Amino acid sequence: MIAKEEIKTYFESLQDRICAALEKADGRANFHEDLWQRAGGGGGRSRVVQEGEVIEKGGVMFSAVWGDLHEKMLQSMGLKEKVDFFATGVSIVIHPRSPRVPIIHMNVRYFEMSNGEFWFGGGIDLTPHYIVEEDARWFHQQLKAVCDKHDESYYPHFKKWADDYFFNTHRNETRGIGGIFFDYQKVNPTRTKDQLFAFVKDIGEIFAPIYTHFMAKNQALPYGEAEKTFQLLRRGRYVEFNLVHDRGTKFGLETNGRTESILMSMPPLAQWVYDYQAVEGSEEAKTLALLKKGIDWL
Repeated sequence: MIAKEEIKTYFESLQDRICAALEKADGRANFHEDLWQRAGGGGGRSRVVQEGEVIEKGGVMFSAVWGDLHEKMLQSMGLKEKVDFFATGVSIVIHPRSPRVPIIHMNVRYFEMSNGEFWFGGGIDLTPHYIVEEDARWFHQQLKAVCDKHDESYYPHFKKWADDYFFNTHRNETRGIGGIFFDYQKVNPTRTKDQLFAFVKDIGEIFAPIYTHFMAKNQALPYGEAEKTFQLLRRGRYVEFNLVHDRGTKFGLETNGRTESILMSMPPLAQWVYDYQAVEGSEEAKTLALLKKGIDWL
C-alpha cells in the first residue's frame, strides 16, 4: 500500500512539471519560489508568477504539514481525543491577463491521522470571464475521460459536487462552469488506496494540458475596455466566493494558517459595481445567464 512519503514526493514532482509547462506556454512567466516552514511541523514551496505574458498572477503551491490536529478540526470530525495528522497536496489558481482566457483552479490533496484514518480530495474547476459553450464542452469532456478511466460513476457524481460547492449562494449563481470536486475519498470494497491515488495523479497530470490549451487557443482573441471591465467584475465574484464560502480559505484564516499562501488565490485587481445590470442580449448577459447549476455541458 502506498505510503505518505511517496504521495508527498509525487506532489512535489507534480508542482515542478506544472510550473515548467506554464512557464513554457506563457513565454515570459517565471515562478518565484518562497520556501516556508510551519512551526508545528512541515512546510511548503509557494511558487507565484506575476506579470507574465498570458498569466497576470498565478500560484502553484505545494505543502506537506504535520503535527497535532487543530481543535476546530477535532470538533468538525467529532473526535474527542487528540490525534496527530499529516497532510500534503498541490493547489493552483491562475488569473490570466485576457478576459478571453479563463481563470482555473485545481487542488489535489491527501490527509491522514494517527488513528489510522486517511482520505484523498481534489478537483479542477474553470471560471471563464466569458462563457464559450464550445470551450465548456471541451473542458468537461477532458474531465469525463479521465474520470471514466477509473470509474464511470465519478464524473456525474463529482460534477454535481462541484456545481453545489462552487456556488455563490448570496448571488444564486455558480462561480463558473464547474468541473469536478471530491473530498473524503476513502478505500472501500471496490477500490484500494493505490487505486484512489492513481485517480488523483491522473487529475493532477491533466491540469497542464487543459490550461495550456486555453492559453494557446484564447490569448490572441481581441477584447476592449468593456471586456476588461467585465473581467474585473467577474474577478470580484471570484473573490466573494473564496472569502465567503470556500472552506479551505476560511479554515486557514481561522486557524492562523500562512496568510500569503491562503490568499494567493486572489486576483491582482477586481471591481465591484453597485447593482450591475448587463445589457440585454450582450455577451455579458449570456454569461450571467449560464451561471447556474446542473448544466449538461457534454
